[in-house]
Amino acid sequence: QVQLVESGGGLVQAGGSLRVSCVASGSIFRFISMGWYRQAPGKQRELVAAITSGGGTNYADSVKGRFTISRDNAKNTGYLQMNSLKPEDTAVYYCNLRDLVFGTYRDYWGQGTQVTVSS
Repeated sequence: QVQLVESGGGLVQAGGSLRVSCVASGSIFRFISMGWYRQAPGKQRELVAAITSGGGTNYADSVKGRFTISRDNAKNTGYLQMNSLKPEDTAVYYCNLRDLVFGTYRDYWGQGTQVTVSS
């Protein structure tokens, strides 16, 4: 079992920056990928960024060029650096980790951290 805890959210002005973190604990058998998702009130949860075991990254078009996903394997921590924030970035941001356990993919989710961008 893996537990994920996000932190670093808060209230920022448009144009500002935040870095949210995701700390994993427990036993990761085989790391497959980590993703950041966000969900605004009344909207579907959407993938913001993802990073694979090989270090490849993908970003939603809406955040490309502004957000950067990274991970620190030694600290079992993932990050999402968010720059040039816009009001439309306001959402709860969730960390996801995909693990491969005895041939079965397992997805773990954090509790989320609120990011609010004011005009």
